[in-house]
Amino acid sequence: MLGHLPRQKPNQRVVVGYESSDDAAAMRLDNGALLLQTVDFITPVVDDPYQFGQIAAANSLSDIYAMGGRPLMALNVVAFPRDLLPLTMLEEILKGGMAKAQEAGIPILGGHTIEDHEPKYGLVVTGEVQENQLIRNNTARPGDLLILTKPLGTGIIATAIKEAQADDQVVAQAGRTMATLNRAAAEAAQEVGVNAMTDVSGFGLLGHLLEMCTASGVKAHLELKSLPVLPGARELAEKGFIPGGSRRNLKHVEQALTIDGPLTEVDTLIAADAQTSGGLLMAVHSKKADRLLAALKERGVSEAVFIGALASGGPSTITLKAK
Repeated sequence: MLGHLPRQKPNQRVVVGYESSDDAAAMRLDNGALLLQTVDFITPVVDDPYQFGQIAAANSLSDIYAMGGRPLMALNVVAFPRDLLPLTMLEEILKGGMAKAQEAGIPILGGHTIEDHEPKYGLVVTGEVQENQLIRNNTARPGDLLILTKPLGTGIIATAIKEAQADDQVVAQAGRTMATLNRAAAEAAQEVGVNAMTDVSGFGLLGHLLEMCTASGVKAHLELKSLPVLPGARELAEKGFIPGGSRRNLKHVEQALTIDGPLTEVDTLIAADAQTSGGLLMAVHSKKADRLLAALKERGVSEAVFIGALASGGPSTITLKAK
């Protein structure tokens, strides 16, 4: 669709636009830094309004961290059915978002609200990064190893929550994962140095990895057994709690996806599961990989794991290996 829009006039200050499907826009300032900006908002994925606010804010902030940047400020984006739900619920959502922004060390300085039949919440986030520290999604290299910092399955669990079919422990773990900022992971990536990075959100692991591969001109090989999955997600998927977005993600990548070995439909749908506030996907030189994993663990990113590797040659494809 974006390809049908009129071409914009070139602007020498623009470093990152929408052409490579990167996580945030980047514009060069006069002092050598880059201004980063992103916007994201979501519908509820948990029942508790305060936690929903936290998750939505963490999800929005993630795009800045995925570029190696530091958030500076945010604005609220709100849609709320004031005639259907009490305003105290909106208050709790905003409190949750504010708490997560405070954890990130930034203020929320205002925003915009509309009436809508379904609640929606998120942030416009402005950040910064030095140009030589910007991390793109189109600079991965053949031979890089892939690290994922959070487990998969939030889309599946959120679908089960809507049907009141997820038990309390599963919901609690998924909520904690989604509400966790990607700040520590981004700091580790900056310290060690990664070649490319993106966050895993609505397009799922396979969708965001394919974007990275296509933009960088590489192929990917994933090990199914290495993919981290939230407790309860596989069992819920086997019961049919698959979001429509996850099925669309799988259909989107199917022409570029090769299955190596016996995999079930659930296996591939987990790899394509539409995530909310997912982890960072990092492509790192093999000689730095162990050091990066150690730096992640030191910062409390305890679920970060190697999930595969990149190779040369085109066209860009993903091979998902059963063993």
